[in-house]
Amino acid sequence: MQEDKEVSLKYLFITFFKIGAISWGGFMALIAVVQKQLIDKDKIIREELILDGISLASVLPGAVAINVITYIGYHLRGFKGAFISMGATILPGVVMITGLGYIYTTYGEQPVLNKFFLGVLPAISAVILSVAISMAQKQVKDYKQVAICVLAATCLLTVHSFIATLITIISSAIAGYFLYKVPEVKKEIIETRKNSAYKNTRSIYVIISLLVILLSGLLIFTTGLNNYDWFKINRTIFLTFSGMSLTLFGGGYVIVPAMQQVIVDGFHWLTTKEFSDAIAMGQITPGPVILTATFIGYKVAGLLGAFVATVAIFLPPTFVMLIFSKFLKRIKESNMVAAIFKGMRPAIIGMIFSAAFTVGKGAELVWPSAAIFLTVLILLVRYKLDVIYMIPISGLAGILFL
Repeated sequence: MQEDKEVSLKYLFITFFKIGAISWGGFMALIAVVQKQLIDKDKIIREELILDGISLASVLPGAVAINVITYIGYHLRGFKGAFISMGATILPGVVMITGLGYIYTTYGEQPVLNKFFLGVLPAISAVILSVAISMAQKQVKDYKQVAICVLAATCLLTVHSFIATLITIISSAIAGYFLYKVPEVKKEIIETRKNSAYKNTRSIYVIISLLVILLSGLLIFTTGLNNYDWFKINRTIFLTFSGMSLTLFGGGYVIVPAMQQVIVDGFHWLTTKEFSDAIAMGQITPGPVILTATFIGYKVAGLLGAFVATVAIFLPPTFVMLIFSKFLKRIKESNMVAAIFKGMRPAIIGMIFSAAFTVGKGAELVWPSAAIFLTVLILLVRYKLDVIYMIPISGLAGILFL
């Protein structure tokens, strides 16, 4: 089996910055670009690492794609790698959506951006489908895994909810346990895991201690700032979005109704029309749709508000993901866990197939969209072209022909 390679922090920043800059379309689109870059092109990680990260991130709060990026960065270079990879991935989207916030508040809605996104959608669908095909060829090895893959795709195409996703993941894990379980690992491997348990537990305590220190420091520092209006509004932004981030299960779109209730109906920071436009901004910029929080922060409190909202929506789930990543790394050597993941991986691939269809439905049913989809799919599957060129060119095609 191919081993993961040692990489520099500079490599992680540059690579994930590029990935973040072209990852339009949300969770699976971003994962697809990661797969194309780190596995197919750079050959830095194994495919199993992404699938394991998706399995864990799918049942934890936060943006699933960003949690997966955090998991990969942590696996490659520890805590520094996790935070650098996560920060570099969201940075292009943060810059772009802040710029769009300025354009929106100054000049109003720009239809050309909608045309760009309509061109990008079929390309994203093709990218996701190409990744699903590649993963299925490598990971789905017998008729049982084929059945799990097909059932998972069918379930998510039929029922669109986080509950369906959660049930799919849990069911595939149970199926994997009963279909692929083998006798337990040898005693010497168990002893090796016990010897490393102290180090793993100590790292978890370090994460929790750093979080407590950070929160305590913020509390002390902010005590004398309560009389300033700019501080009060940014504190409210931070508390609001950090609380939301820990209730975000199942992807960015799940949080939209709750966000609307708080932002529009509760604080009256945005009108209903402005909130809808904020969601659209999150869609037409690369990265996860919850970058909408950045736009809202900018609209409410300028550049500082955008920064505070971004930190609040991403940082708490990152800490949660790091803690659980330690547990996953610790137990993965178990044969029972290996069997569970043999059931979960084809289910994840089925979810990717369903995501390609779901994203494609958002494109206009006209010949330019079909042409973009087929062209990108052929170029990726047959000629292995770099996905970094496909997305922006497709967006330009959307402006010209849609």
